[in-house]
Amino acid sequence: MSKLLVDQLSHPQRVRILYKTILRLHRGLPDELKDLGDKYVKDEFRRHLKCNPMEAQLFMTEWAKYAVTISKQLGIRGKPLGTIGDDLDKETVEMLNDDQTVQLYELMLAAKGIEGDVITKEDVTK
Repeated sequence: MSKLLVDQLSHPQRVRILYKTILRLHRGLPDELKDLGDKYVKDEFRRHLKCNPMEAQLFMTEWAKYAVTISKQLGIRGKPLGTIGDDLDKETVEMLNDDQTVQLYELMLAAKGIEGDVITKEDVTK
């Protein structure tokens, strides 16, 4: 889609296009990653429906980067070309707030198939 066309779209239209693009990209992931990724994306987009404009811009930028990364890792045919995902650098992890840290930990547990080991915000602030 050209830059000119994207600039003419409303914010909700841009969000919808990004959301659908990510779900389409997930079709190329292994089934267990697809299911986990789809649930996570749906939850995240739902959580940010009413965020402020600054958060919305950051949210859209980060999810767009994710979409680009996944599209590069899946290649033209939509099949993994090697490793899926990317490691988080130390600075990024240190910038996370308590809720995000808990969410990241729970996502890691789900990705590794570990059930029942859930931490709460109180565990992080102790």
